[in-house]
Amino acid sequence: MSSNGAYYRILFAGGGTGGHLFPAVAVAEQIKEMRPETEILFVGTRSKIEGKVVPKLGYKFKSIWIKGFSRKLSRNLLFPVKLFVSVVQSVIINMGFRPKVAIGSGGYAAGPAIFGASVMGAKIILLEQNSYPGITTRLLERYADEVHISFEDSRKYLKREKIIYTTGNPVRKNLGSVQKEKALQKFGLNADKKTLLILGGSLGAASINKAMAENVKELEAEGIQIIWQAGKYYYDEYKQFNTENVKVFEFIDDMNSAYSACDLLLARAGATTIAEVLVLGIPSVLVPSPNVAENHQYYNAKSLADKNAAVLIEDEKISRELFTTVTTLVLSQEKLAGLKSNALKLAKPDAAKVIAERAIKYMEAV
Repeated sequence: MSSNGAYYRILFAGGGTGGHLFPAVAVAEQIKEMRPETEILFVGTRSKIEGKVVPKLGYKFKSIWIKGFSRKLSRNLLFPVKLFVSVVQSVIINMGFRPKVAIGSGGYAAGPAIFGASVMGAKIILLEQNSYPGITTRLLERYADEVHISFEDSRKYLKREKIIYTTGNPVRKNLGSVQKEKALQKFGLNADKKTLLILGGSLGAASINKAMAENVKELEAEGIQIIWQAGKYYYDEYKQFNTENVKVFEFIDDMNSAYSACDLLLARAGATTIAEVLVLGIPSVLVPSPNVAENHQYYNAKSLADKNAAVLIEDEKISRELFTTVTTLVLSQEKLAGLKSNALKLAKPDAAKVIAERAIKYMEAV
């Protein structure tokens, strides 16, 4: 307990996507394990993923009225009003909660909430998941006591070198591997064949699905079996490709088994996927989405590709390069081993614990 008799209090702010939310959840879980008496509050927007997920996890949640800046100017007419209201809401929330530490994990909701915490004197820790830091991190850096980055490349885009730590991107506590034969058995696949795992996100990736449809028969002919998450938007279109060797899913709930079953992963280059790939040492082909802010997935994938920890294929080239890239890798144990080894060298499996320890240290000093 703190010196004034109140429980330790930490505010988490961020979200909009799972990539911004789940690292914060991983740190919150670690803090609860280390200091069960800690009172935790999440701040975000009710209409986004944090508004749905956080209350289900048992954490307190407060919503603010904020929306990101749209590329279409006509949609931004209310932005100044929403920004002002969200800052006032954030200051009021922080006055009531009085956090000792505030942790911002990115996304537009983090801006007002972390600013409000800074005004109230909280210690500020920022988590940056992407190689090219988001605008929220770049704007909040001036208020931060620490910035924890996932890629060494991020340093050149930030200004306050002395407060930056290459800690890695926190991953969920239950991330792990299972015996490969059991994992393959769960998907009804053959332990004697090489397995390709396709992930385009929960909604799906149009270009990856299209490229897979164009190449799936040829990949099967090479003796490659496939676990294919087509996504919510595309499953009905691609479920026709389901065969003895190709298992098509709308969404894969048991990712530990999926990761354990595969010899090679082909996926988007989101920060959470990359963090899990590194921790588990999964050989991967990364296809950055061109539809993300500041092209950050490209920089994520390039950071790994430059260190031979993954292979990068640009989105517009995926149909042409998928077959050759996948077969060259998956049929070469030497190439797979090289990617696995280099991925593990970049992994930061203790990121959540390190950040939790830093937050607790600040709480104990207050």
